[in-house]
Amino acid sequence: MPSSPSFVSKHSKSTLSVMMHFRMPGFFRSGSNSSSVVSLVTSHSNPAAQPPAPPQPTPPAPPLAPAPPPTTLVTDIIAQIPDAPVHKHEKQSEAHQIYRDQAGHATKGLMPQTVNPDEETVPGIEHPGSTGVIYCSDRAIANGFSYACSHEWSNLGQGAPEVGEIPDAPPRPTTLAMPVDSLEYAPTTGVKALREAVAHLYNDTYRKGKESQYTYENVCIVPGGRAGLTRVAAVIGDVYTSYQIPDYTAYDQVLSAFKRLVPVPTALEAANKYHLNIDQTRKDIRTQGIAVVIASNPRNPTGQVIRGQELKELVELTQEGTTLILDEFYSWYIYPEEGEEYGKSVSSAEYIQDVDADPVIIIDGLTKNWRLPGWRVCWVLGPKNLITALSQSGSFLDGGANHPMQLAAVDLVHPSRVAEEKVALQKHFKAKRDHVLKRLHDLGFEVDIPPTSTFYIWLNLEKLPHPLDNGLTFFEELLKEHTITIPGIFFDINPSHRRNLFHSPCHHFVRLSFGPPLDDLDKGLDAMARVLRKVRKEGLKTIGHSYRKSIGSPIAEKNIGSPVVEMAKLSL
Repeated sequence: MPSSPSFVSKHSKSTLSVMMHFRMPGFFRSGSNSSSVVSLVTSHSNPAAQPPAPPQPTPPAPPLAPAPPPTTLVTDIIAQIPDAPVHKHEKQSEAHQIYRDQAGHATKGLMPQTVNPDEETVPGIEHPGSTGVIYCSDRAIANGFSYACSHEWSNLGQGAPEVGEIPDAPPRPTTLAMPVDSLEYAPTTGVKALREAVAHLYNDTYRKGKESQYTYENVCIVPGGRAGLTRVAAVIGDVYTSYQIPDYTAYDQVLSAFKRLVPVPTALEAANKYHLNIDQTRKDIRTQGIAVVIASNPRNPTGQVIRGQELKELVELTQEGTTLILDEFYSWYIYPEEGEEYGKSVSSAEYIQDVDADPVIIIDGLTKNWRLPGWRVCWVLGPKNLITALSQSGSFLDGGANHPMQLAAVDLVHPSRVAEEKVALQKHFKAKRDHVLKRLHDLGFEVDIPPTSTFYIWLNLEKLPHPLDNGLTFFEELLKEHTITIPGIFFDINPSHRRNLFHSPCHHFVRLSFGPPLDDLDKGLDAMARVLRKVRKEGLKTIGHSYRKSIGSPIAEKNIGSPVVEMAKLSL
């Protein structure tokens, strides 16, 4: 209401107050109606009074100041915690020293070591080093984790999907027939019925209308994806092998163990969404003599995918005389955007011209897409002469996949069941992805490159105060809260382990998996929130040290790895 004193006398203000008390309908509205009320009251209390001056226009409201950005745990920590001395080398970090102290993780010299008493307790034996998931599981066990009660922890490092029922998916297999014949060894190439079923699935999904079709002779059944990878590596000669950083952790051990594979790295850039430049790869093939290119697609750990024309061009690189090995275990985990259909998947099989002539090797299996990691039934697709070589390497490497499980898998790979599985899986895991991204956003973590595939989030910690800003320390702090992640350094494929880990392009990252059930995901995200709240309340005094090295061992000395103490050591 206008409130100019020249319009309302003391008496009329009193009368107006009474009228307002009775809330006369039609008078007490905004704008000019309020002025009319003032005019009525003034005329009644003083008939001789002059008519009031016309109401003055309301001045425009001052522009609103922009709303401050919402505060989060991460923004609070950035604002409140003073800069800590920054470690310059892995030797200053307790988390990194625990990693280096484990057998197989020491920096390898340029010349072969003779005897390392810590690693070669049996003469001639050298530890190859463990993959990221195995190392992180071992560290979790040292902090009280047990597979017998694994759901007491949150395993955000889990490289496997949840295995239970999900909405609208076919029922989970719960029984297993074991005819007497299945108690015998299976062929090292696998049961023929399953090989035929896998070939039919790929032809139906990716090769309709194409003259060249897969047969059972293009399929080798193997006991797990790593078994398939090692069988392939065992039959490759002395060649330059191109790989990318970051990528699947097991490539590190494969390139270390199979010395005939000469590793040639390509670092993918976050600024380019970890995009594999096909033109640059073609140039590398021609100028460096690259004979093998190995990659995961969809991409682990970044959650990106090569598809469409780019995937076609990648397959066409084989015309340069190069073998392409593609790990396609996440081929169903493709998340459609608005307007796109569910149920699509991706495979290089769609772009191969001749399945017996094009040197494209595909590795996949029941582990991820069918959500049956415990079955250890996977396959390698490729030209027939490759399959005969894999049969030979399998005869001394692994002996073949489980016979009853292979028989049970035949019905699971039927195209009609697969179509139903894909849609259910994509809807369920997309919902989980969006849930985790929302919760990370609420904590203050902005995922620079959200995943469009897989079930992984590649989380950058660089904005956190040091030493919480590196993946290995962040991982150790979450172990205290019964949560497992995978530090980014494990996806830095570095077969010689020579690089200072602080110089790794993956140093500031962790991989989070949204493979587990939703309750487990929330449990892990709650643990992340607890770590951040502790830092906001107490600062960094408890961060970066006091880690338990092994089961039953005392907690490490508190000052080891402390930023202040270690920086003081450097200044001496």
